[in-house]
Amino acid sequence: MELILYYAPNACSLVPYVTLTEANAPFEVRPLNFGKLQHMAPEYLRLNPKHKVPVLVIDGAPLTENVAIQIWIARHFPAAKLLPTDPMQELHAISLLAWCASGIHPFLSRINSPPRVCDLPGAEESVRRLAQQQLFENYQIADGRLADREWFFDHFTAVDAHFFWCFRRGTQFNLDLSQFKNCTTHFERMKQRPSVQKLLSYEQQVQTAFAQAA
Repeated sequence: MELILYYAPNACSLVPYVTLTEANAPFEVRPLNFGKLQHMAPEYLRLNPKHKVPVLVIDGAPLTENVAIQIWIARHFPAAKLLPTDPMQELHAISLLAWCASGIHPFLSRINSPPRVCDLPGAEESVRRLAQQQLFENYQIADGRLADREWFFDHFTAVDAHFFWCFRRGTQFNLDLSQFKNCTTHFERMKQRPSVQKLLSYEQQVQTAFAQAA
C-alpha cells in the first residue's frame, strides 16, 4: 500500500501525520508551501479542488477531510486503537472528530483571516472578538470533558490528535488560554508523545526549508 500525505505547516494536516505515525504506517509526506500558493497549483487542484490540506492519497486515490481520513486510518490499522472498539463509543469519537472539524476549526480560521468572512472596512477586530468568544465556548466544553482524565476516552485516540491541533492553533494567536487548565494539561501531555515530537521536528524542518527558498 502506498500512502502519500499532503501537508502544510501549522495546518490541520498535523492530525493525520500524528495518527499515521501512531499506527506505524509507512507514508510519504509532500509539504505544500501555502505562501507560494502551491495548494492552488493545477496538479494539486486535481487531487483536491477544495485547495486544502490534508489529502491522503491511498494507492493513487485521494481522500480528503480529516474525519474521513481518521476513520480510514483507524480501520486499516486497528492495532493502533485510534478509535474506541465499542460501537457506541466509536460513534461518540466520530462525533468529537466532527466537532473539532466543524465546531472548532471555523472559529480558528476566522481569527486567522477575518477578511475571508467579512471584508467591510474595520470589521477585523469584531470578527476576531466574536470568533474568540465562540472558540472559548468550545474550549470550555473540552475542558469539562478532560476533567480528571488523560485522554478523551480511556486511551489515546484520533480525537486527542485532532483536539491537540485545535488547541495548539489557539496558542498561536496570542490568546489568553490560562482558564482552560485541563486543555492545557492535555496539550502538554500530547507534546510528550513520540508521534507529536516527530511531527514538531518535521514541521520545523519544513518551515526552515520554506524560509530558505523564499
